Amino acid sequence: MRNLLVLLAAILLGCGASDPVGHDTVIQDELPGDAAFDDGSSDTGDNGEEEPPDCIFDDPDVYDIEEVTQNQEPVSLIVGKSTLTIDGSAKTITFSHDSKSMTALDFEGLMIGVVSEYEDDLVYEPYLIITKHSMSQKPKGLRWLSIVGMKMQENDENSAKLILDYDELTVSAVIKAQAEGSFSIQMTPSDPDSKIAFFRVRPEVDSQERFYGLGAYLDQVEHRGTIRAMQFVVDFDMESGYNEAHVPVPFIISTNGWGLFVESPYPGAFDVAATEEDRVDAWFGTGVDSKDGLRFWLFAADHPLDLTKKYYDITGYPMLPAKWALGPWIWRDEIDNQTAVEEDLRTIRDLNLATSGYWIDRPFASGVNAFDFKPQDYPDPQAMINLAHDLGFRMALWQAPYLAGNKESSDETKALLAHAKEQGFFPDPVGVPLNGWGDIIDFTNPEAFVWWKSLIERYTNMGIEGFKLDYAEDVILGLFSSRTPWGFWDGSNERTMHSRMKLLYHRVYAETLPEDGGFLLCRSGTYGDQVNVSVIWPGDLDARMWDHREVVETNKGPIMAVGGLGPSIIYGLSLGPSGFPFYGADTGGYRHSPPDKETFMRWFQQTALSTVMQVGTSSNNVPWEFDPDNGDFDQQVLDTYREYASLHMRLFPYEWTYAQNLAVDGRAIQRPIGLAYPDLGVHPSDAYMFGDYLYVAPVVTKGAVEKQAYLPPGQWQNWWDGTVIEGAQSHVLPAPLDRLPLYLAQGGIVPMLRPTVVTTAPVLDPETIDSYATDPGILWVRVFPGQASTFTLYDQTAITQEADGNHINLSIGQGDEFKDGAVFQIFGLQQEPASVACNDVDAAKVADLDDLSGEDAAWFWSSDNGGVLYVRLKQGTAVVTKADMAD
Repeated sequence: MRNLLVLLAAILLGCGASDPVGHDTVIQDELPGDAAFDDGSSDTGDNGEEEPPDCIFDDPDVYDIEEVTQNQEPVSLIVGKSTLTIDGSAKTITFSHDSKSMTALDFEGLMIGVVSEYEDDLVYEPYLIITKHSMSQKPKGLRWLSIVGMKMQENDENSAKLILDYDELTVSAVIKAQAEGSFSIQMTPSDPDSKIAFFRVRPEVDSQERFYGLGAYLDQVEHRGTIRAMQFVVDFDMESGYNEAHVPVPFIISTNGWGLFVESPYPGAFDVAATEEDRVDAWFGTGVDSKDGLRFWLFAADHPLDLTKKYYDITGYPMLPAKWALGPWIWRDEIDNQTAVEEDLRTIRDLNLATSGYWIDRPFASGVNAFDFKPQDYPDPQAMINLAHDLGFRMALWQAPYLAGNKESSDETKALLAHAKEQGFFPDPVGVPLNGWGDIIDFTNPEAFVWWKSLIERYTNMGIEGFKLDYAEDVILGLFSSRTPWGFWDGSNERTMHSRMKLLYHRVYAETLPEDGGFLLCRSGTYGDQVNVSVIWPGDLDARMWDHREVVETNKGPIMAVGGLGPSIIYGLSLGPSGFPFYGADTGGYRHSPPDKETFMRWFQQTALSTVMQVGTSSNNVPWEFDPDNGDFDQQVLDTYREYASLHMRLFPYEWTYAQNLAVDGRAIQRPIGLAYPDLGVHPSDAYMFGDYLYVAPVVTKGAVEKQAYLPPGQWQNWWDGTVIEGAQSHVLPAPLDRLPLYLAQGGIVPMLRPTVVTTAPVLDPETIDSYATDPGILWVRVFPGQASTFTLYDQTAITQEADGNHINLSIGQGDEFKDGAVFQIFGLQQEPASVACNDVDAAKVADLDDLSGEDAAWFWSSDNGGVLYVRLKQGTAVVTKADMAD
């Protein structure tokens, strides 16, 4: 099931290295069918394909570039509030937005590395050079050149074409203002034989800036002071053997409101003010392909969270999961048979556990990948899938891009393998083999792509609507600095396909899903892949509360841990601003399973307040099985799990609204505090915002029953008991084992499904299984009254609240789905209100909460949790008059 990166380098080289080593990421424009994303050929530059300008330096007696540079007037490209100014005299390209300076590229900000000759067997890996790794091999004659002069060749209001003089060679730079806050710069050598091997983009930064994005990492969510490889990094100290960064994205976001996206598939690294505190230094090793140049983008926005939309405008907007795919999901690793699956499905419903999906992990097929079900274990898979659908589950299966010929093979896999070999559906040559099943399918071959898609449809035609896509990271650049050559049908090699393969693998499955999006859970990804991938999961995390790179003792001796719950939170928070807004780790972890009771409870509390709640471990312990030999789960685990799974399910209208808004504002759903509140100056990796209103501070330390946390400005209400604390300061938050520190912002509105909903998928018998798909029904809306605010749901239901002196004003309109109004919940009211009027008529007070289910306006007050008011409002406005608090 899992990605076991076979470290052949360690075998060949004796495992002598202790420093991390790198390898790459790539995307190319042409895939079978449409492009992976719009490469901007119509309006975003020509990516170096234009004819180079006539060389103006052929006769040095005719032209003095230094003199022209000094005498040039600055030229500004202006779009809306954004300005890019090219000043030859000052030797700078400056970027501003709304009259605020964002960053600048001086003449040392665009550097190139030249070599004496290209070496075909060499991996041009910047990360190895930056970190001075003992196994790195420096290219022959590598020298760094800075700009010494600049000539404006042509310009208009939206573009400029420069000639950059590096003394011994020249580079054209085409700058285009694409939209407000979005400028592209395409650098292309004037001489294709210039022996350029590296490009470096080095914007200036100040000491107060902090940085987010860059894909998925496990150590910290903010990057200042780090060096981030834009590809897998081998790490012999780590228990997995590599850095677990499966989703590198060359897009960095500054808290000052600007971003840099380097649109390059080649090996790269970001030195985030680590070597020089006033520079971000993005290196890319284009090697023998440097004649095509490098394109990068400068973005600016009013708020740093809005920069991700600028990135989406270039690379494509994310594929949303289907509504029902937002879970919770249950899965089993190596589940035995159809009977066991069907028993799980019935048990989940019997125990009233909110769940909308179930997937079967390997091995369920006769072999990897047979595209069948093992007949002796799954005698009637169609009946199993039909049962799942009847009970309100959607079904998914584990997949990998191989056809097993030896390990886990069968007659079916061998027949498919023979056909694929006969048709030439594999790369030639193949580099280092990294799994025991076989070679990866060459998806650059259109016939192989269509054939594999037809095999997938064997499952989708049965009603399978989702897949967990493992592996596809076989194509590596090489062993340290030396290539391990690959060859593909389209003429590409590992220099690009080490990353592009992920896109093709994910796309072939994405094209088989239903129109509403389905469910793809993918281990890997790269820039632009968000158009194919609906959910990322981080691979094999530890089923413990260990930190990333923490040295821990195990029964096999000391190890350097990949990390568990805390690193999982960081991984998801890194991905959201980087363009992958949906993330779900294995709740409970994977390595060293089973998790103990505390780890599991803390983990499911956190995933309940995340975009995707998928629950399963490698030891197959599930919340309802109390096996002392497989964890220490008990009735408290099950009861608490039921509560949090229900909360996750009920938060669907809140989350789905933010999901739909990705196309409007691009803002991540799970948001790092330091990015959501850049002026606050705090950058925790263990707390975050879930949407605009919910502050989540999971417990990640074993044995802790309190949580030290710094809350954003304003007042915050404890979700569970209604107590209020003041933000913009640090607090010790109560966190007993069964409680996640969760706070609602004043003025916050959180729409939820009714408490009885257990699935968002259709069901056969709606009388026994309550499903949102049967009837969206009445909303339950949690409110912390404050300054006037409005929450408009994805179906255009508009909800408002306002605390006005001794009154609380509430309103709800009728949307396309939610037509039955709402039950408003207000915690911490302390005293029963004097009155509640709905649409100017006094509403009836009822004696029991269940009495609010009717059509009439009504209200109920409970003294629990500091006093809770419930107001039933079909449509229109409600005015709550609070009791006289004078005494």
